[in-house]
Amino acid sequence: EGSMRGVTRKLLSKNLASRNHRFVRSPALFSSQPKTRLLKLREELAESGAGVESFIDGAQDEKGDSQPRPGIRKPIRKKKIERKPEWLKAEFVKGESLENYQRLKETVKGLGLATVCEEARCPNIGECWGGKEGTATATIMLMGDTCTRACRFCAVKTSNAPPPLDPNEPEKVASAIHRWGLDYVVLTSVDRDDLEDGGATHMAECISRLKDTADPPLVECLTPDFGGNLSHVEIVARSGLDVFAHNMETVEALQSKVRDRRANYTQSMAVLEHVKKCVPEMVTKTSLMLGCGEKDEEILQTLRDLRSIDVDVVTFGQYLRPSKKHMKVASYVTPDQFQHWEDEANKLGFLYVASGPLVRSSYKAGEFYLTNVLKERKKEAQKRVATASASS
Repeated sequence: EGSMRGVTRKLLSKNLASRNHRFVRSPALFSSQPKTRLLKLREELAESGAGVESFIDGAQDEKGDSQPRPGIRKPIRKKKIERKPEWLKAEFVKGESLENYQRLKETVKGLGLATVCEEARCPNIGECWGGKEGTATATIMLMGDTCTRACRFCAVKTSNAPPPLDPNEPEKVASAIHRWGLDYVVLTSVDRDDLEDGGATHMAECISRLKDTADPPLVECLTPDFGGNLSHVEIVARSGLDVFAHNMETVEALQSKVRDRRANYTQSMAVLEHVKKCVPEMVTKTSLMLGCGEKDEEILQTLRDLRSIDVDVVTFGQYLRPSKKHMKVASYVTPDQFQHWEDEANKLGFLYVASGPLVRSSYKAGEFYLTNVLKERKKEAQKRVATASASS
């Protein structure tokens, strides 16, 4: 019995030893485990010889010169936010202007329309929609909110295959404008290179519907270049609008940097020139962004080229970067410089010039253009009619 107990004890001790061996970490197994961040930092400090004094005074060599600390990462500092100049602050909308702004916004949303004011993140939306000094201006964007081009300055979203046109859009636009009772409306559009006529027929129908009323508003249409197809340009020019606008955007040297590869200086000049040939009495208009890296002599040459094809109206505004994905601002042009270019354009004989940091192609179009050009033309037309009647 005693010997049996001894054998049993030996077997039990062997079993316990084998079980314990399975749960004991060997040195080799322990060293293969991933090191903690704290352990790594301790080893780096030990290897570099850095101590508390290294963090206070910085490590120094034998000569006493400061040396970089091996293995010690410097904290990442946030980049300083670039502040815009004071003159680029837009006015806050309040009072009656705020009511007008909210009314227009609700109508746009209710009818499912797009406006370039919203899509392009225009800084003047409150002032224009609010109708400062009794005149409200809205810029409706036709043919959807998705463009087939990708200009580096523009915030409008892009796609090679945008949604199809809304056949009811002409009626929706006319309904909205007549409901607002606007004096002056600007229609613009995305580029639609996916359509056979670039959307020219659709735009012309929208304009015709707007004019089909007893007291139609003045209509300005800011058009694309229709891929350089002048027959499509003519469809819009002959639709009954008051102002045909097409933007040059920038000087000739910066076209490829600023605009989509399918747009260019010569093509845009040809569009504006052809409109005057088709409808000589048509008011033509264009816009230039400043602050893209243009030179003074390039701006002046662009103005001369525009006058050579009898463009009537030009506007200057500051380019503002919509997001970090877009082209950087090369410079912020001062109000004095904008005044200089207004003076230069007037010297060249433009019918009207609007120039300022926050001016956009359709910015305050009702106030700027209606009071300075169209009313005068109406008076002249009335005088001619009165003179003709008296002589007969």
